[in-house]
Amino acid sequence: MANLITKKYEFISNEHEVDVVDGGTLATRLIPIITDYDSVILIDCVDVDNANIGDVYSFDFNKVPDYITWNGSAHEVEMLQTLMMIEMMGDLPPVKIVGVVPYVIGENSTFSMTDEVVIAAKTMEKTVIDIIKNFAIEVKIKKDLLITDVSSTTYLEGF
Repeated sequence: MANLITKKYEFISNEHEVDVVDGGTLATRLIPIITDYDSVILIDCVDVDNANIGDVYSFDFNKVPDYITWNGSAHEVEMLQTLMMIEMMGDLPPVKIVGVVPYVIGENSTFSMTDEVVIAAKTMEKTVIDIIKNFAIEVKIKKDLLITDVSSTTYLEGF
């Protein structure tokens, strides 16, 4: 999603800057990056009780619903715990999370996306752009792309 947003959009503001960082599975190594910002939008996979693959959730970190766990991701330390550590240090900016319930792969890993997650990516993209616009930032499309246009090479462009 980060690479799609970087390649597809231009952000214009006299007051704010938008940086897009693909943190991959770095979790705790993102602490100095996260603490450097006034506000953060975190895009990740989430584990949700009784949810379906492709369901999208958006919430403030300080109001994480009880049914969100983030268990089962590829992070060495989960992002939820990383954000909690930053919060304990008193350095956590306001964080908005946009998460999708993924298809959990077994032995046959692949770089392809399930149909449910491809559809969910549209919802996630719109949610992220709406959050950015709420900061009075103008958003322009510089290249009309879909998640499938960038997903096959996104692992090459990470942090």
